Amino acid sequence: MINCRNVTRLLSEAQERPLSITERVLLKLHVAMCSGCQNFKDQMGTLRLMTRAYAKRKSDHDE
Repeated sequence: MINCRNVTRLLSEAQERPLSITERVLLKLHVAMCSGCQNFKDQMGTLRLMTRAYAKRKSDHDE
C-alpha cells in the first residue's frame, strides 16, 4: 500500500504530469481511507483555484 508521504508527492506531481492508472487507483484508495491526505488534496485544489484566479485577475489588470 502507498503511504502518506508518497500520496502527497503524487498529488503534487499530478499537477505537472498525467498519473498512471496504477497511481490514480492507489491515490483514490488511500485518500478514501486517510482524512489527512483528503484534507491535503482539498487544500491543493483550493490553492490551485486561488492562484489561477489571481493570475487571471492580474493579467486582466495588466491589459
